[in-house]
Amino acid sequence: MNHDTEKYCSDLFEKQRKIVEAKIENIFNNKLPESLYEPCSYIVKSGGKRLRPMLVLFSAKAVGGRYSDVYNAAIAVELLHNFSLVHDDIMDNSNMRRGRLTLHKKYDLSTAILTGDNLIAVAYSFLLKDCSINFKSVVSTFTNGVIQVCEGQSLDKEFETRSNVSIKDYIIMIEKKTAALLETCCSLGVQLCGGDSAKIKALSNYGKYLGIAFQIQDDLLDIAGDENEFGKIIGGDIVEGKKTFLFLRALEKAKGNTLKELQSVIKNKGVQRKEVGKFKEIYLQLGVMEDAKKEIIKYSSKALSELKFIPSIKDKEMLTWITHLLIKRNK
Repeated sequence: MNHDTEKYCSDLFEKQRKIVEAKIENIFNNKLPESLYEPCSYIVKSGGKRLRPMLVLFSAKAVGGRYSDVYNAAIAVELLHNFSLVHDDIMDNSNMRRGRLTLHKKYDLSTAILTGDNLIAVAYSFLLKDCSINFKSVVSTFTNGVIQVCEGQSLDKEFETRSNVSIKDYIIMIEKKTAALLETCCSLGVQLCGGDSAKIKALSNYGKYLGIAFQIQDDLLDIAGDENEFGKIIGGDIVEGKKTFLFLRALEKAKGNTLKELQSVIKNKGVQRKEVGKFKEIYLQLGVMEDAKKEIIKYSSKALSELKFIPSIKDKEMLTWITHLLIKRNK
């Protein structure tokens, strides 16, 4: 991708992101009770790339739709995403999100739970505004996305106490927890603009494979990223005893005392924060960070292979640029 193309994609992405951002900024303004809507506003204004709404917009454009046809649906998926973050942070007992206090730490647990509940309800209210066609299938797709995200989070928590998790199990989990929402975004964009079943399937697959690559990249950044850029404390996954791609691949490759060290993470349901550096060194020695990078490239390539049908070169380049953006990110 040449410099001019990258600039075109970057500028277009930023232009549309600002439009969506402005709409999100106003959702909860002047709404009562303040005790509910101030926390709602706090979480949706906490930043982020707004990747999910952008996928709705650019998937719609790829099948001949207009951005204006799907702005409300784009907001709906961002609200759904934030709903999942609020509840994930509670379940993971996280202190920081995007460089700021998590909702349950800034306010309290009850407020955070209620805020998450309200976000999903408001998400549906926005989705319905764009449902002029394919009403039943659109609502069904969105609802299935919610269910998949919840199933994925449940598996993620279950894996923390299971000793026999395989990389295949892990991929199934992230297909639900992370990839299903990106798949939903792309599917909604196509459905709301009247795309046929082949286009729905192709762009849904694009979203799914992109989501898998995105999550493995997230796992990698958790141990190898810069804390200031990442916005979260580095090493949180190993501290919590999460079965990430890197940890599971390390278990496959380790022998002797190194294997015992890794098995102790499972036995103790995590490690002390002061031990994170030791396990980062184990990952480096075993080469699992390089293995993770190869998996990211593999799933990104699978995602890109689903874009062959898109007639407009510009639309195809936009989704290709987004893919490259995600696999090169540092936060």
